[in-house]
Amino acid sequence: MVRYRRTIWSVVLAVVAGTIALAPAAVPAGSSGDTRQIPASGVTSFSPTPTGADNGLEQPELGPQQGDTGSAAGTVGHNGVNRSRSIQHGAPDVTTVPVTAGQGVSSTGPLSVLSTFEGLNHRQQRLANNRNQFSLEPPDQGLCVGNGMVMEIINDVMRVYSPSGAPLKGVEDLNTFFGYAPAIIRGTNGAPNVFGPFVTDPSCYFDKDTNRWFADVLTLDVFAKNDPANHIRGGDFKGTNHLDLAVSQTSDPKGSWTIYRIPVQDDGTEGTPNHGCTGIPPFGQATKPTNPNACLGDFPHLGADANGIFLTTNEYSLFGNDFHAAQIYAFSKSALASLAPSVAVTQFDTHGADNGNSGFTIWPATAPAGLNSHANGGTEYFMSSNAADEAHGNGVAVGPRRSDQLLVWSLTNTSSLGSSPALTLSHSTLTAGLYVVPARSEQKVGETPLIDCLNKHSCATNFVLGVPDPFAPEHEYALDSSDTRMMQVVFASGKLWGALDTAVNSSANTRAGVEWFVVNPAAAGGPKLVNSGYLAVSQNNVTYPAIAVTPNGDGVMAFTLVGRDFFPSAAFASINAGGVGAVQVAAQGIGPADGFSGTAVFNAPNPPRPRWGDYGAAVVDGSNIWLASEYIGQTCTLAEYVATFASCGGTRTLLANWDTRITEVNPAG
Repeated sequence: MVRYRRTIWSVVLAVVAGTIALAPAAVPAGSSGDTRQIPASGVTSFSPTPTGADNGLEQPELGPQQGDTGSAAGTVGHNGVNRSRSIQHGAPDVTTVPVTAGQGVSSTGPLSVLSTFEGLNHRQQRLANNRNQFSLEPPDQGLCVGNGMVMEIINDVMRVYSPSGAPLKGVEDLNTFFGYAPAIIRGTNGAPNVFGPFVTDPSCYFDKDTNRWFADVLTLDVFAKNDPANHIRGGDFKGTNHLDLAVSQTSDPKGSWTIYRIPVQDDGTEGTPNHGCTGIPPFGQATKPTNPNACLGDFPHLGADANGIFLTTNEYSLFGNDFHAAQIYAFSKSALASLAPSVAVTQFDTHGADNGNSGFTIWPATAPAGLNSHANGGTEYFMSSNAADEAHGNGVAVGPRRSDQLLVWSLTNTSSLGSSPALTLSHSTLTAGLYVVPARSEQKVGETPLIDCLNKHSCATNFVLGVPDPFAPEHEYALDSSDTRMMQVVFASGKLWGALDTAVNSSANTRAGVEWFVVNPAAAGGPKLVNSGYLAVSQNNVTYPAIAVTPNGDGVMAFTLVGRDFFPSAAFASINAGGVGAVQVAAQGIGPADGFSGTAVFNAPNPPRPRWGDYGAAVVDGSNIWLASEYIGQTCTLAEYVATFASCGGTRTLLANWDTRITEVNPAG
């Protein structure tokens, strides 16, 4: 969710395809990594707290990082990296694919939908833990499946379901699950607000080899309360931040978990290396940070091979305006599964690794059970792209925002993780089809009661802001379409699979589409591109792809379908080494996204950036594939919104209306 830029702390009231490969290259600095010990930090359990009553808007309503694009870095200042979506030309010309009719459980399409059900939504997120939560966008979905259970983890709640969609537990907020104070306890009767750590960017993984579940988040420490005597404002960042990795103690995710906290501020404190992140005094943060030169471990994701669990981050200066490099953290899987009192972590810094430029969003692979690579003492694979600003220089200047290069990374000798880690990281650069930073994705026109309310002086004053919206008229908005960063990577059938968002010329206007890649990472002479291509829908957009592939090479790619003909919908298509199939709709959206991040008043002084997606998820379970995508499963008029105090029959809250959808598909058709 974080992805760089400004903080809006509270509601504004007063105003306001080729096959050429370059030779594999070793990472020039620290290619063997730096290893340190991480102690276990306690035990947690899946113990949902009660859901609170919907009291409408409560101050503060919006938490840290609810601003424009990018990561949490620079969000507290005017120093964030420029993320304007300026490129809307020069996109590749592509062939569109058809959309099959129907939705829900159906075998009428090319693939059989075995089940589909509602996942977590914004209302559940906001009201969890006695409503001691912020309003958040987007959900950032993680999904893991095993032992007849489905676990979804999002910003900032989680839940376990049966395969039919029946909840096996209530909704648990992530602050509670990871052992922290609530995100916010709002003071009443003169009592001060009390802030808990800011938890974000969740993901999860079920490992069949060890029969254990893994869940991870990024956590930023904050000052808990106002302390005027010491010039401290509650909720401001301290600078310290960490990856929290939870490991289930049994095969049942509903039971107890052990937590390991890995400091990632990389300023030389708490055993971290010093990466020289800059500490420009942050605008909007009254408090002097305890760690003013802290880096930030943004956008973490989780991968695994036979020997290790791997976390990757994008490292920014938390209080400055630069990007350092993607980081890779490697752990012994057996040590984690044994719930060892401490575990070794080996960290790789990819600063300057790509011809002097830094790695960016190096996504680690997962594999169906037993299909890991045992080459070179065990190999974990990763893929990344390099069109984004961060992949050039220090990420401050606007980059080319277009590329035809695909980076394939290999971390070898992972079998040494169980004893004395002796790993080597290298990468190869392949030539693929052109990808370009996409423009935003338009939505089908529909009811937007939040926006309609803001545009009526009386409604905005009495219902939302306390004053008229100074930025009215607000408008139905287009959704963020990501920035060409690599999305979910899998290793199956001896190949690597991944995809990213790109602009495409697929109709009269440039739209958002997907470029997908299939790579043989163990080809003679180095990794080779087996196939790549595009997925696009005429007059519509497909965004935030996630791919899962079975051992025999049959896969499914999940994404959001949205555009002139569709409200944001959960959709998917088949994929194999030969290409992609028709787009099928698992759950058709019934209204447009209508949330605070798309409005001017809730983002001032920055331009609105309607948050969407960040990532979805797909995972193999036996011969079937489970998918998770964001969509909009509700709609209501302004009159219904006002009459129900913005709940619209318990389907949304005052400030947002996103939903998630979980779907099981048979990829064999």
